[in-house]
Amino acid sequence: MDRKILAATLYLKDGVPVKAPDDLTPAGDLKVLAKGYNDGGIDKIFVFDLSDEDQEHEKNIHTIRELNRLIEIPTCGGGNVRRLEDIKKLLYAGCKQVLINGSRPYCFALVDEASSRFGHEKILVSVKNIDFVFKHKEVIKEKIHEMLVMDPKMLDSVENLTDTQYVALCEKQDMDCMLGILRRDHSRGIYGSFLNGAKGDAMELKSMLSEQGIKMDNFEPALKWSDFKLNSDGMVPVIAQDYRTGNVLMLAYMNEEAFNKTIATGKMTYYSRSRGELWVKGATSGNIQYVKVLTADCDHDTILAKVSQVGVACHTGQYSCFHNEIVHKEYIERNPLKVFEEEYAVIHDRKINPKEGSYTNYLFDKGLDKILKKVGEEATEIVIAAKNPDAEEIKYEAADFLYHLMVLMVEKGLTWEDITSELSQR
Repeated sequence: MDRKILAATLYLKDGVPVKAPDDLTPAGDLKVLAKGYNDGGIDKIFVFDLSDEDQEHEKNIHTIRELNRLIEIPTCGGGNVRRLEDIKKLLYAGCKQVLINGSRPYCFALVDEASSRFGHEKILVSVKNIDFVFKHKEVIKEKIHEMLVMDPKMLDSVENLTDTQYVALCEKQDMDCMLGILRRDHSRGIYGSFLNGAKGDAMELKSMLSEQGIKMDNFEPALKWSDFKLNSDGMVPVIAQDYRTGNVLMLAYMNEEAFNKTIATGKMTYYSRSRGELWVKGATSGNIQYVKVLTADCDHDTILAKVSQVGVACHTGQYSCFHNEIVHKEYIERNPLKVFEEEYAVIHDRKINPKEGSYTNYLFDKGLDKILKKVGEEATEIVIAAKNPDAEEIKYEAADFLYHLMVLMVEKGLTWEDITSELSQR
């Protein structure tokens, strides 16, 4: 049985998130929403472009591109999809799928063209009435990967007419309502306003649904608490590490209840030895740690938790609790990503704090055309060097090119994270 999903909906007006098509009140900061969805257990986001004109449409496409750079979960773009070009723009902006409005007269001509061009697995259709499914069930079967059913009263009829999977509206956070949809044969999952926002509680909801026999994409631990070797207090030490950077954040302890709650909610939960009680990291401060990976060491007496850290980990305001240096031996950094990040940081600092005699500042002073000229020259030098049997020359020219590329990146406001995020989506 396929795992069921919980989907959020995000509405964009003039480039910013709003609460609903009929409520254009701002819904919050895009980065905060994205992190909440990404870390909190949402499986998919339907993003609706509410634009009225081409200029606003382009602005919303830009916001969708930014959203997809911030998250690791799939998005499906829709809302203002009228032409094949609109579908192409959404896919190029990082959406895994595109949603076409089934109530529009051009729907199936566009579905036919888009399925042939991009593949039917990328095409979804929103459905508001059962007549649509009845009249077009053959086309739905052949050309459409999935439906978004916007009226739950249709579901009995939908199940009788087609075996195409669907995500259905669940109008309230009610267990009977959710189970009634998720237990249907062709149900792929649910969406609803209660799943929107940056609360990050979807993992806990998935755990509750799993207990009712619904297969969800939540944590299923390979080790039980009884598999661990406990310390004299009946606990296991836990080292928390930033899952992106690898930086060690803190050390704390878990008892069995904390371990089980961490698995169920997806939020790091510890046991405070001084207070004698459970504590969810960030419950008071907002500096939540969302679980990405839990690993036991070779002796099963320590847990390494790779987490997504909101804010800072340390109560002193430092990002990591390990900030008091004892000794430091200078060394040459060989980690490629750290080398790029450190070099980029130096270039960025030169942009903000110019240094007399700096070649980097000379390039910034001369402007974009000079930077582009140097990037072009260095790219050509790589091509020439590649004709030389000695690979050493390519190494030097490639380093020169990457340096000038980073100057261009700083000039245009791009970071290495922007570049790697783009690469990871390809």
